[in-house]
This record gives sequence, structure tokens and C-alpha cells, in this order.
Amino acid sequence: MNLSWTLSRYLGRQFLVTVLITFAIVLCLIYMISLVELTRKAADHTDIAFGTLASMALLELPTVGGDTLPFAVLFGGMASFLRLTRNHELVVARAAGVSAWQFLAPALAVSLAIGTVIITVYNPVASAMSARYSELEAKFLRGRPSLLAVSTNGLWLRQADAGGQSVVHALRVSERGLRLEDVIIFLYGSGDNFIGRIDARSAVLADGYWDMKDAWVTHTSEQPRHYDTFRQPTTLTLTQVQESFADPDTISFWDLPHFIDMAEAAGFSAQRYRLHFYDILSTPVLLCTMVFLGAVFSLRASRLGGLVQLVVGGVFAGFLLYFLSALSLALGLSGVLPPFLAAWAPVIVAMLLGLAVLFHLEDG
Repeated sequence: MNLSWTLSRYLGRQFLVTVLITFAIVLCLIYMISLVELTRKAADHTDIAFGTLASMALLELPTVGGDTLPFAVLFGGMASFLRLTRNHELVVARAAGVSAWQFLAPALAVSLAIGTVIITVYNPVASAMSARYSELEAKFLRGRPSLLAVSTNGLWLRQADAGGQSVVHALRVSERGLRLEDVIIFLYGSGDNFIGRIDARSAVLADGYWDMKDAWVTHTSEQPRHYDTFRQPTTLTLTQVQESFADPDTISFWDLPHFIDMAEAAGFSAQRYRLHFYDILSTPVLLCTMVFLGAVFSLRASRLGGLVQLVVGGVFAGFLLYFLSALSLALGLSGVLPPFLAAWAPVIVAMLLGLAVLFHLEDG
């Protein structure tokens, strides 16, 4: 029997509404927890208004909430299938000759659509809000703004020293930010007045200074001077430089390929950005996998009983998939697994297992 368009639309709408309600509840819980956590962090900063903290929690919400969307699909799908079963709607559909694969098709189509929207629309918006949250966090909670930026013409760093502020530019980076090549340091005194520049072939970050080679030092009131080696004081540390590098969550899916190219051209490892790109790309397949997992347990519950035990089993399977995905991403980040394999392997394996169990339950 072919599944009618009316029934398909009804099943898809029931699945979508349940998933959206579940996701909205999860977002509300996350927002309250984030707000409490930010309030705790700001306990020592009496100059931060509560409205600022509330807006920061709201800016962080899409990124954190996006990580819980697969669980919203899993729980929402299970709730939807169980409700349709308890109302005997799926029982009637089965009696009319509709197979499990047919009434799962609308849920899979909705999951693919949600995943596509997440990649194309939700992720860019969440990235922009996460970037703004990082700026506010650095300004109000960490006490310092971002130090580093990467562009098509190299690396830019802002630093403080005994004489004021300075801006460091380098065409290339090596040793994970420890060594800069073709360096220019623009020097600024009090009131951000330009007082000179330093041009060097290379600069190595040491304890409290840049160790520069083949340097030309130019001040506005003096003639340029050449030094084989020159030490420029700095308060930067390697940890600060690496931590200031853009968080993958703050970069839009559409901008990630370009950013990966820029980071690699500048000399930084783009492993975590490439991994994040493939992880986002796998979202539609991951949501479909959650539908299969939900169907395995909720449909089996309607046949074999033991509702609570089987639902708990579905929840456990979802969290097991999350754990294996996190482990695989960690292995990919460390270089043990290729980024594509680290992002896609747990999803594909879980989907194949879910399909195998459904085939066994439905077709013997």
C-alpha cells in the first residue's frame, strides 16, 4: 500500500510539533542554567548589570542548544511514535497495510529538512551570536579582549608592554604561534599615538619579550637603526595567543572553508576547524539516525510491552551515541583519525545498527 499524501503530512506534522516542543523545553532549561552560571561567574564583577548577563546567556543559547537538537529529535520522535501507538493510529495504519518504513518516511523527511535548515540558516546565526558572546565575555568576565585575528594578509596580534600598546603583524606563523615570519610591530604610546615601528625577518616569543632577528627599529623622532638581534618587551604568553585563536563555534559554516585555508596559509593547524566543518555537515544524517534509534525502541514497545524499560534503553542508546561521537571527535582532534572519519563514523555506524535492528523487527 502506498502512503497517501494526507497521512504523510499528518505523521510529519505530528513528529515536527513534538520535536519542536521538546527542543523549546530544552532551550528554556539551558537558558536558565546558563544565566545562573554567568551570575556565579560575575559575582566578583559588581559593575556588570543583570541585563547584560541575561543578554549574554541569550547569545550563548543557540550554540549550546544546537548541541542538544539530536536529543530533542530522539526524545520527540519517541514521544510522537508512542503517542500515535497509544491512540491506535499506527495500529490502524499497520492494519491497512502501511509498513514501518512508510510511516517513518515523513519523520525522516522532516529530519533532513531540519538538518538542512540547521546547516544553512541556524548555524550562521548561532555563529554570529556566539562571536558576540565571546566579545562580551572577554570584556566583562575575563578582563581582556581577543588578542589575535587571522586574515588573508597574515596574522594580527595586539599586545601591551611597558611603553603602551603595540600591534604585531606577521605573514606566516610556525611552531603553533611561537615563531613569526616577516614581522612588523607598530608601536603606540599614551593616548594611542603612533611612535614607531619595528621590521624584522623573524620573531620568537620568549618569556616576557619577542626575540627578533634582522630587525630595523624606526621611531618618529630618530633615524632607522638595524639590529642583528633585538628584544621587544611583551606581556603575551603562548597560551594567550593560542586561546585567542577563533573558536570554531564563532565561524559560520559558509565561512569555514575560507577560514581553514587562511589558517593553514598563516601556519596554524586547521584540524579542529576542518573537524567542526565535517561535524556540522553530518547533522542531517545524525538527525535521521536519531529517528531510527527512537523507532527501534518505541515501535518495539508497542509490540512487546515493557514501556519504561524500552524507553530507558532508547535514552541510553542516544547518550551512548553522544559519548562515542565525542570520543571520535577527540581522536580526530588529536590527529589519530582523519577529520572526515572522526565526524562521520559514529553516525554511520549507529545508523546501520538502527537499520539492522528495524529490519530484524519488521521483516524478521
